[in-house]
Amino acid sequence: MSEAPRIFSAPYYERMRLLEAGSWWNAGMRDIAAQLLERAELPKNGTLVDVGCGSGQTMSWFEHEHPGWKSAGIDVSIDGVNAARAAGLDVTLADALRLPFASRTADLIITLDVLQHLPFPDGDVDCLKECARVLKPGGYIFVRTNCQSIPRATDDPANMFRKYDPADLERKLIAAGFDVIALSRANAILGFAEVLREIRASRESGSGYHGLLAVPEQNRGLGYSAKRAVLRAEGKLISGGARLPAGRSIVALCRIPPQI
Repeated sequence: MSEAPRIFSAPYYERMRLLEAGSWWNAGMRDIAAQLLERAELPKNGTLVDVGCGSGQTMSWFEHEHPGWKSAGIDVSIDGVNAARAAGLDVTLADALRLPFASRTADLIITLDVLQHLPFPDGDVDCLKECARVLKPGGYIFVRTNCQSIPRATDDPANMFRKYDPADLERKLIAAGFDVIALSRANAILGFAEVLREIRASRESGSGYHGLLAVPEQNRGLGYSAKRAVLRAEGKLISGGARLPAGRSIVALCRIPPQI
């Protein structure tokens, strides 16, 4: 597990499944998503689309929290799709730039750490426009992506990797037709612990992208609970309208304007 697997590879999805099942970061980020989605006041029943669903852990989490909802996901990797299907989830092998859903059919879209890995120069913009097409008037999107921090990274077209400043992401969301309800950096405090690791990886790889560096934890002790609590506290601030001044991720809740 020492090497950092590259995105879209089988080892990448294997490690991601382990991280989503057991890491404090993934659990804390789900807490932040839940806090922001409370602002959406979601109905008892609805349809979720997970764009870039991987092996489906987010879909499973959401269905557990919202048992009246139906969900569908897409991913570009057959490894992720097969794992999600094995878990009984409705997942299609498809491209985030051409969503296989009819217009105005989804109440909510979730897309986590996908935008930064879409083709250059405008794959992220094209994906957001597709999401806007699929959402019903008044529908919501929850976005998580990575954020420029320390060290700053240049775009890496060869690996389809970019990092965002919050203002840049907000501009793209608005251009796609969304009203931004909440948008902030996240992982503001604990993210500082990753600075040395990122600097070292940047020097070794010589590029903006250097694979999935996080390693699954062995247990859920006091440290797990404390770190998750820190992210949950950040989520409370963000859901209340705060924009944190630091952080290695960006989270955003946006809405398609309802028809008048």
